[in-house]
Amino acid sequence: MSEIDKNVNEDTTIDKKPSKPVHKTQSQILQETLGLKPEEIQKVEKKLFIVRFLDYFSEEALDFIYKNQTIEMYKLDIQKFFETINNIGSEEDKLLAKQFADKKIMDVVYQIKNKAEDKALKKGNVKEPVDKKLRKLSLLITLPLFLVLIILTFVLMNYITNFIWYLIPFMCVFCMAPQFVRARILRRWYQFKEENRTEFYTENRSDILILKNYAGEILNNIRSNLLEMKVPLQIIKFVLHSRDYENLKLISQNIIRGVPQFFFSFEYPSGMEPFPIPKTLLDQYQQSPTELKETIKSEKNFIVLTEMKGKNGTIESYLPRLKIDLASDINKMLNDCEFNPALKSLNEIIPSFDKLPIYCVCGELADFSNIQICNWKNEFKFYLFESKECKCGQKIYVVSLMDEDDNIPSEFKTVFSN
Repeated sequence: MSEIDKNVNEDTTIDKKPSKPVHKTQSQILQETLGLKPEEIQKVEKKLFIVRFLDYFSEEALDFIYKNQTIEMYKLDIQKFFETINNIGSEEDKLLAKQFADKKIMDVVYQIKNKAEDKALKKGNVKEPVDKKLRKLSLLITLPLFLVLIILTFVLMNYITNFIWYLIPFMCVFCMAPQFVRARILRRWYQFKEENRTEFYTENRSDILILKNYAGEILNNIRSNLLEMKVPLQIIKFVLHSRDYENLKLISQNIIRGVPQFFFSFEYPSGMEPFPIPKTLLDQYQQSPTELKETIKSEKNFIVLTEMKGKNGTIESYLPRLKIDLASDINKMLNDCEFNPALKSLNEIIPSFDKLPIYCVCGELADFSNIQICNWKNEFKFYLFESKECKCGQKIYVVSLMDEDDNIPSEFKTVFSN
């Protein structure tokens, strides 16, 4: 879920006839109540996206080793954004763009990545990204086992009546072997990272501080813009992996696979009274989980991964957008689909998920338990991710392309658009 988009609903009537609740994102409410332009909100989201990348890269550079394509996609995306604001942005935005070029931020990123690769090669004999290694080994193990399973099936069925009982032990091996290998590789990788993280940070502290300082400048720029627009800072929430920034208010923190995550909002300047939250949003915050669930029980909390970058079923980057207002269109699309479970795990489909988290409508991190490949009339395939029920009592459903070059049917282009 994007940092600004939250689930908001508002009952409306036309000609005194009751109608279904109209669901609006927080962005839409802010635009209407504060007179903001859509591009102003989108600019904030994009800047936070850049901050999250620089922050995560600074803390976990080892996760980016040998991932030239991923880094290049970030580079092109960020450069495109700064080219845009350098032409039509404010003086403060133009200064950000100039600092990005003057400080050679992406050159610093590549320098750190190259040093991380040297460290991984020398200390851990790591020659390729761990996710690529997992895919290769999984394939090398699964294919031979699958061939043996087929051969055994044909042999046993010709000689034994209840041959299926003899296949059960082998089927167990067939299912467990890839998981065992995967767990072993990941355990060794996390151990390598834990043993070398502090040393690598110390050795490259000067370069890392360049990225962190620039990320801090972007955060201050966002905060300043939000204050100018009189946006209530307490409703803008986002996740970072370090606490090395000023003017932020820590809401909560968590540790996922040994990596800390901090949930922040912006802090008001000293002595400044917080801006009041628009009544519609305030009502939403005051609802109990049960009331909230009852309010939207006829709808689904759909999030679409817009600006998706990825190929062949692997998603590299995206911007999550809550699209409850398009729930009927998305439901129509899903009703005409055949569903097949995805054979890959979430981390295989979205290798960068840890640094690009998705949130429930209540602001908590979403935990996804079910991934389906949806086939629309044998013409168009896409992902559907279903979350576990959050502690607020809700689930979210995430829709995404499988390939950035997929040909989207004309009737659903709005669903996948920005």
